[in-house]
Amino acid sequence: MEGRAAMTADYVPALLTDEVEEDLRASIRDLLARRITTDQLIGAYDGAPQPDLWPELSGLGLPGLLIGDDHGGAGATPAVAAVVLEELGAVPARTPMLTSAVIATTVLTQCGDTALLPGLADGSAVAALTVPFSADPYSVVATVAATAGRLTGRVMSVAGAESATVLLVPGSDGALYAVDAADATITPVASLDMTRPVSDVVFAGVTGRQVSADGAAAIRAGLALGAALLASEQAGVARWCVTETVSYLKERRQFGRVVGGFQAVKHRLAELYADTEQASAVARAAAVTITDRGVDDDESALMTAVAAAYCGDHAVRAAEEAVQLHGGIGMTWEHPAHLYLKRAKADQLALGSPSRHRTALTILADLPA
Repeated sequence: MEGRAAMTADYVPALLTDEVEEDLRASIRDLLARRITTDQLIGAYDGAPQPDLWPELSGLGLPGLLIGDDHGGAGATPAVAAVVLEELGAVPARTPMLTSAVIATTVLTQCGDTALLPGLADGSAVAALTVPFSADPYSVVATVAATAGRLTGRVMSVAGAESATVLLVPGSDGALYAVDAADATITPVASLDMTRPVSDVVFAGVTGRQVSADGAAAIRAGLALGAALLASEQAGVARWCVTETVSYLKERRQFGRVVGGFQAVKHRLAELYADTEQASAVARAAAVTITDRGVDDDESALMTAVAAAYCGDHAVRAAEEAVQLHGGIGMTWEHPAHLYLKRAKADQLALGSPSRHRTALTILADLPA
């Protein structure tokens, strides 16, 4: 990564959502409330099957949200997709929205390869970029050896691979390949967040179709948009933590008083609420900036780094506060607070850690060491 962001003094991202986005938010919130229970989410840690929401989300057009209407998609913007990710963050259900509908779709679009887009748009195909989930947009590297179109190697901790029908694989020759997921060996591995499983993927001389002779820029764009919209998911996690904690403390009584009425608790909640609103604003700013200026723009990169660094840390803090302020019940397996702490911590390490984004930010903003 080189250079600095060209800051535009008269550019201000629009942070307010419009009526269409709020209608979409309401539809997703209603679907999740009807289809997902806390017991189902907790069951993921005991190996219980999780509800398959993808057909119903496909009915809402979410898999093709970022795909043009000429390929069967909705032709929506990253700002609209950010609304979806925020709602999915508030209910940590298992879906390939981030890995397939955002990251993989962006990679294919940037490459100019349209063969897979109609299937991705209607939800009949699911794609995953075969890089570790900790990969960041600042240093794209090959994941497997590529010799005459045949791929050999092992990639660890790939998110979304377990539900993918197509794998996008960066080769050592610089090219990007599409591989049928059935031709690879996909082994789920233990993860802190079992509602978003990761897998080790092994290729043993598999033949792939070349999507692009030079896929680095497309991969970088996919990971950058993924990092920006992951910030919206993290804002959704924080929002749930604050909302549920406030509701609980309005009812919980100690020493004959409502716990939420104690001054020290009020101060903690007020600070947490203000920081959560800021997380939502900065995540929205990153998505809107990308919508207005493109994912490759320097200012988009700067806003993405700010959002990823801030929201990554804040979601963890909000979840930790939720567990603590719920008292003894917050420490139990039956209460959902631990689900959000696990999702927040796993997200903090995904697509670049906050410290990695802060390091990138110093370069983008031309800050001295």
